[in-house]
Amino acid sequence: MIETVRLSEKARNQLLTLKRHTGIENWNTLCRWAFIESLKDQKEPPNEQIPSDSSVEMSWRTFTGGNESIYLTLVLERALKAGIELEPASVNNYFRLHLHRGISLINSSTQHITLAKLVNRAA
Repeated sequence: MIETVRLSEKARNQLLTLKRHTGIENWNTLCRWAFIESLKDQKEPPNEQIPSDSSVEMSWRTFTGGNESIYLTLVLERALKAGIELEPASVNNYFRLHLHRGISLINSSTQHITLAKLVNRAA
C-alpha cells in the first residue's frame, strides 16, 4: 500500500538537526520515532499538502526496518478511527501527515534534544 517514503525539504532539515543532537545517523530510525510520536497525539494531524521536494527518499521496507506489517497496521488502524478511506493514495497521504507532524513535534519539543530525551519521550 505504501511503497516509498518521501520527505519535504523542511522535514529533511529538521532531521539533520535531530541527527546532530541525538547522534542517530539513519533517516529511517528517526522517521520511525517521529511517526510513533505523532500517533501518540490523539488529535489528528492537519490536512495539508506536503511537498516531496527533498532528496530524502526510502522504501517502505527501509522505513519499517523489516516490520512492514506492524507499521501498516498502525497506519490503517488510525486511519479507520479518523474515517480515512483505505485507498492506497489516501493511506499514503495520511501516513505522510503523521510522519511530518512527528518530525516537527520531536524537533520543536526542545532545541537540544538528545538520544536520552528521545528515549524518555517514548517510555
